[in-house]
Amino acid sequence: MHIFAPIFLSMKKITKRLLSVGILIVLVVVAACGAIAYGILYMPNFNLSETKYVYIYEDRKDFDALCEELRDSADCKHIDLFKILADFREYPENMKSGRFAVEPGMNNNTLLNRLRRGQQTPVRLTFNNLRLVSDLTTRLSDQLMIDNDDLLSYLGDDEYCGSLGFNTATVKAMFIPNTYEVYWNIPAEKLIERMKREYDAFWNEGRLEKAKELRMSPVEVSILASIVEEETAVPDEYPVVAGLYINRLHKGMPLQADPTVKYAVGDFSLRRVLNKHLEVESPYNTYLHEGLPPGPIRIPSVRGIDAVLNHTKHNYFYMCAKEDFSGRHNFAVTLSEHNRNADKYRAELNRRGIK
Repeated sequence: MHIFAPIFLSMKKITKRLLSVGILIVLVVVAACGAIAYGILYMPNFNLSETKYVYIYEDRKDFDALCEELRDSADCKHIDLFKILADFREYPENMKSGRFAVEPGMNNNTLLNRLRRGQQTPVRLTFNNLRLVSDLTTRLSDQLMIDNDDLLSYLGDDEYCGSLGFNTATVKAMFIPNTYEVYWNIPAEKLIERMKREYDAFWNEGRLEKAKELRMSPVEVSILASIVEEETAVPDEYPVVAGLYINRLHKGMPLQADPTVKYAVGDFSLRRVLNKHLEVESPYNTYLHEGLPPGPIRIPSVRGIDAVLNHTKHNYFYMCAKEDFSGRHNFAVTLSEHNRNADKYRAELNRRGIK
């Protein structure tokens, strides 16, 4: 027994050492796996100096395309690590459409949480300086996932526009130019409903009361505002021009607004309105038809609408572009005074060879 005791003690030491080494190896492996897992989850993986956005379309939920976009647009350093975590969390089978922000220093876990929850960053939607419904739908579809033709089908449908209180000629008046926060993947009908709510909020009690004093509806105010804005490029003239047209309306005079003729002709680049243009038959030609045209000739701005509601009260009935081509106008009370102004302007047109 004494002979085997040293051997037994030696084996015991060896076993303890092996066990210690084994534990150490396990700890090293666990630590390495933990480090890898931590790196996959929490280490920054997007080498950005500013926020970038990735877009996932409802009908094109392609995980490989998303990874390519992350690599090319969001400068993903280790796309394979992103793929490993995405596969582990079953994200490729559960993609949601939307516009998603990838921020400087973002890690895979944070981005995947955002993508899986459909946690979008809203788009700051803007539109202004637009004449046609097709211009509007193009501007909106350029900023959103909405299909241009889908929007056009709604805004070109008299029955649908009627359900909103408009028709296809007046529906442009429902879109009040401003900056709106909406989600990129908002459906076309939901966007239109949102614009109707914004329109109703814009036409508050104060504005409605002012329109009533003018004996005009909100849509008629918008139609007149659209003419005012097309007539002058100088915003401080808006209230004066608005007052002139209101004077003509209340006196039963035709508006005789050149911008409505350009709209009727369909040529917004016309620099000189000739007699042949004045004879074009169209409900928008205010030389041939008294009163307001059937719809706005552009989407008027808030400033234009408020210029009509708060127009300058004066006795002007006539206006003509100034001969200095400043964009401003000479205003007149009488026709004879107006004709003198018009002669000066025509003379300058001829001198400059504008036909």
